Amino acid sequence: MPQRHSKNNNDLAFFTYDEKRKLGYGTQKERLGKDSIKPFDVCALCLKPFIDPLCCQKGHVFCKECILECLLSQKKDIQRKLAAHAAQQKQEKEEEEEKLTLQKARELEAFDQQNHGVVPQYSDKIHGRDKNGFHGANSVKVTSFEEEALRTMKAFWLPSATPEASMKLEAPPTSTVCPEGKEKLKLKTLFPVIFTEDNSDKKKSTSLDKSYICPSCKVTLTNTLSLVALSSCGHVFCKKCADKFMAVDKVCLVCNKGCKERNLVNVEKGGTGFAGHGDHLEAKDYKHLGSGSGLGLVRPSTKT
Repeated sequence: MPQRHSKNNNDLAFFTYDEKRKLGYGTQKERLGKDSIKPFDVCALCLKPFIDPLCCQKGHVFCKECILECLLSQKKDIQRKLAAHAAQQKQEKEEEEEKLTLQKARELEAFDQQNHGVVPQYSDKIHGRDKNGFHGANSVKVTSFEEEALRTMKAFWLPSATPEASMKLEAPPTSTVCPEGKEKLKLKTLFPVIFTEDNSDKKKSTSLDKSYICPSCKVTLTNTLSLVALSSCGHVFCKKCADKFMAVDKVCLVCNKGCKERNLVNVEKGGTGFAGHGDHLEAKDYKHLGSGSGLGLVRPSTKT
């Protein structure tokens, strides 16, 4: 007979510690490791090793094809929203003109009746009801088409026949934005970046993947290093070399092209799909009931 232990005692009115662990009950924490962080040498859009990389002024690196396709789709979306906004403004103007026309027609009719000796009825009971029998807000006819539809409508309780509240479109922004940093981005502000590949014989014999080095100190570039790209020529250095040489000499060490302080762009480090890169990168799951029961309500969140 097994001993009376928490793993075997399953007839209690509450969850034991072992049962909570098996069901995934409570808050589950997990430290995100190296495999969960985007490497510095991959595109921020396709998450693949970049081809013909382009960098923005905030240090986000993209493939040339990916960022051009992204900016083109943004421009098409802006044009579509601008066309919808213009059509809405045109419709509102036409509705306003029609309202003014109907108001003038009512005034002329009342004036004609008064001149012919007919006293108009101004009681709320009669004036608040239109010829179709609608009261209040329903008596306001925006267009003649809607007036005809209300007059001929019989099954007004059907969902397909109920009126809908019109959504007013706001004027969309006319500038494209960076898909990573959400700041304004233009095609002319992108500049190509050049990474120095490690072509040493030892590296060729031990690895098939490409690795990049700093052209100044020959240190292998990884996510642990802070990188700096020169917008004037595109060469990438580690931050130590950039602060020590380029910031002082104002010239690139590879091509001897002049650069200024504003040409030093800090390359952004890799992040995950749902959290930025930080010292305390952690994923949490709040589970009200274990996933093994089929009734689990999971609310994922992250903490950096």
